[in-house]
Amino acid sequence: MRTLRVGIASYGEMKARTMAIAKGTCKPAASDPRVWFPSAESFARVLSDKNRALLDTIAKFCPNSLAELERRTGRRKSNLSRTLKTMERYGFVALKKGARGAVVPRVPYQAISLTLPLPSFTKRPNKAA
Repeated sequence: MRTLRVGIASYGEMKARTMAIAKGTCKPAASDPRVWFPSAESFARVLSDKNRALLDTIAKFCPNSLAELERRTGRRKSNLSRTLKTMERYGFVALKKGARGAVVPRVPYQAISLTLPLPSFTKRPNKAA
């Protein structure tokens, strides 16, 4: 099963990581995320319930155009186009040119795995009641 690995990192964290990779002090592991979001909220917006249902429809029916996808989902073509372009930026969909210039969406992964770092915290002793 092809899985897209996604991570959460602030702009500062991503800049530091990119600089470390460029300097050769950090070598990305094969298991590291390939796509990064600045926050869990931004990830949740792009992969909302509605958009996950859209990915499911694309994977199930392999529509040959946005017009066909519009008929299957009830979403307007202009909305689909915007949403799919955003999802393409993150690798969630691939948009190909089809017959007569039609945009053909495909879902290249069967799963998306999110690595979500938890904030550091100090352990507090239990207070006696």
